[in-house]
Amino acid sequence: MKKKGRDLVTAFRKSFLSLQNPTPQINMDASSERYSYNPVLRWNPQVEDYFIKAYGSLHFAQISKALTRPSCYSCIRVNTLKSTSDAVIEKLQEIMRKSGSENEVAKASNGIDSDMDEKQSRLQNGPISKCEIPGLEYVVFVKGSGPHAIDYGYAPEKPPKEVLVSRKCAEAVLRGAQVYVPGVMACSSHVEEGDLVAVSVAVEQPASDGGWGLGITRGTVLQGLQTDPYYFERNGLYIGQGTTMLSRAGIFHASQGIAADMNNRVFKLPSFHDVLEGEIFLQNLPSIVTAHALDPLKGERILDMCAAPGGKTTAIAILMKDEGEVIAADRSHNKVMDIQKLAAEMGLTCITTYKLDALKAVCKRNGSSDTTTLCYNKDNNDIVIQSSESRPLKNGGSSTTNVGSNADTTCTENVSNEKANERTYVSKADIRKNMRRMRNGPGRNQSLGGRAENSKGFLPNTFDRVLLDAPCSALGLRPRLFAGEETIETLRNHRKYQRKMFDQAVQLVRPGGVLVYSTCTINPGENEALVRYALDTYKFLSLALQHPRIGGPGLVGSCEFPDGYIEEWLRPGEEEFVQRFDPSSPLDTIGFFIAKFVVGSKDT
Repeated sequence: MKKKGRDLVTAFRKSFLSLQNPTPQINMDASSERYSYNPVLRWNPQVEDYFIKAYGSLHFAQISKALTRPSCYSCIRVNTLKSTSDAVIEKLQEIMRKSGSENEVAKASNGIDSDMDEKQSRLQNGPISKCEIPGLEYVVFVKGSGPHAIDYGYAPEKPPKEVLVSRKCAEAVLRGAQVYVPGVMACSSHVEEGDLVAVSVAVEQPASDGGWGLGITRGTVLQGLQTDPYYFERNGLYIGQGTTMLSRAGIFHASQGIAADMNNRVFKLPSFHDVLEGEIFLQNLPSIVTAHALDPLKGERILDMCAAPGGKTTAIAILMKDEGEVIAADRSHNKVMDIQKLAAEMGLTCITTYKLDALKAVCKRNGSSDTTTLCYNKDNNDIVIQSSESRPLKNGGSSTTNVGSNADTTCTENVSNEKANERTYVSKADIRKNMRRMRNGPGRNQSLGGRAENSKGFLPNTFDRVLLDAPCSALGLRPRLFAGEETIETLRNHRKYQRKMFDQAVQLVRPGGVLVYSTCTINPGENEALVRYALDTYKFLSLALQHPRIGGPGLVGSCEFPDGYIEEWLRPGEEEFVQRFDPSSPLDTIGFFIAKFVVGSKDT
């Protein structure tokens, strides 16, 4: 079985090579070299030295190059409670046929080597295909293409009209977005609506104060001359061609809207924005694998500590068949509302959202053994008095008390019993308020989109499984055109913050439960070093195997910094228990890291 599993993963990895179109070999003159896409990712020198120690010079150069490009495919997770991957593939194929995207991808793939045309796997059959890894059959891949060489219409003494955009705007365009007004930094003179323009990028440069900055005034006129700001710096930083939707004056007077419609891109990925809402969710492959690593079961109580934007939360709920309780917490009110909206779109009812700082996730006992929460049961118009420590029952339910028309009587009995057991008092006023809400319907503040409910945290040992997808340096996200903002000091600050959150998470998982930690960074200090900290600090934790396992092994060893500090990573034998996703590998994913811990007895 193990050999069969390895063979499947090997075939899966090889199949991704078919999605990667080889960069065309072009004899480039000076103008072609300028009007191309060949960025070099800039790092803080000390950070670069640190990563070279971790990965080696050649490997880190490959990672840096991969980070400047988007993945060659889009990864779509199908909501299996509403549809199937086969049905979604048919719908997407029809959408692509109508938009012409299917033909574009097919034309872009014609230059692939003949060996590729043998179609050794299903991923090579057309632009849309189903994942073949057991357990991930509901994942759909949509093939993209690039990088493409674009003719910007350059002629001697007559450079093309140009729009210069900010780095963040360019990164969004490389992912498939349009050029929006706020992202435009400079523009050629005499640009009118409907003009064809070359779109280039202004990337941060070293500043006189030792930091990084743009040093360009928004609204600057580009002449196409060497005296232009960033003339030389934007060599090889052209991301495509677009048609202006506004004149130059309109672009710099408007506050919103599309400035340029990108109709000829360096990288082409079909757009599925607002398509099949509720049936599909665009999500990176490692994020989908993270939900599987948690291995949620029906009827369990699960916490997603840093849940926004809700992709992993909804993936977990779907794996549980929407049976059980998934609590999604985030410190941002607006992000919590986004999670609510996504859960509603996908028709998921087992998700409860809270506004909560992950650093304050644990609510300590203050002389009481338990707390009681009033909940509104929409199915039978009952009020539910539910213990925050209620354990899931074998049939997937939880220990609750329903209060119907005799609410006052039942509540009085419950309150007196709770007093005897030193439980939290539930007042009649709260009961009456909920009864009025049942009769009159939810008020504006209780409606979806009204407000996010605050939480003061949760009692220790009250969750079967906890996912900590920790805020991080995000140095694995792609495409990325600049990385110089991170320093050794800021990377260490991320690590301190993550350890504090992990300290909270480990308290919330019951003995016998599971804790999964993940990040979207390539930084070992936030990945392997966190695992080392966890295992050394909490002796009741142990690493567990993950299924499916398609990522690579973790880093073994340590790194000594110039100040003498030694950062410990994994020890021999531990590397195969984690999954590290390398942006430069054939999987062509973002940089990502997953570690799974089993919680043993905390009494020892």
